[in-house]
Amino acid sequence: MEIRQMYKWGWGENETSTFANWILNIGEGKVGGLNDGETIIDIPYDILITDSSDPIGSLITFVYPSIIENANNPMFFRERAIPASKNEVVQEINNRLLSLFPGDEKEYLSSDSVCHSDFVHDDFDKSLYSPGVLNGLRPSGFPIHKLVLKVGVPVMLLRNIDQYGLCNGTRLRVIALGKRVIEAEIISESNIGKHTFISRM
Repeated sequence: MEIRQMYKWGWGENETSTFANWILNIGEGKVGGLNDGETIIDIPYDILITDSSDPIGSLITFVYPSIIENANNPMFFRERAIPASKNEVVQEINNRLLSLFPGDEKEYLSSDSVCHSDFVHDDFDKSLYSPGVLNGLRPSGFPIHKLVLKVGVPVMLLRNIDQYGLCNGTRLRVIALGKRVIEAEIISESNIGKHTFISRM
């Protein structure tokens, strides 16, 4: 798929709907003419990243302008997001955004050893379950091995914890980082402003 710059995007009252329909049409192969596996997609100028030296920095600046000044404004984060197609890109964007926030980082690590009681036989190959292998696993819906957070950063849940407030996709803002629990304020869905505690799982 080839991507090129296009005319200035005509943002108006229906900009969100227009953009959503454009994205859906790309996904359904309705943009760019006949699509036999290769096509040319014209990107609207208003959403085009023109800085090839630091495209992620440009994207962050565009989506989150004056991020530090708005760090305590839940509405600022509720209305913004950067979608990405690969977990590696998500992690790179997250690392860059995290570095912009003041304060100390807190690191949370997943379990990286195998419980022997899960095996019937004692002769299993331990090298198959080394910490390096376990830390590199990226199953869908699970966070990476090392989760780094700061107070004030926005986060999104990746699983359902409570159907009445803490569901997959719920956005929160970190209030406090404990050893085994994170205090956060809900900034989306129906319980906006409510504080909650998320324990290690």
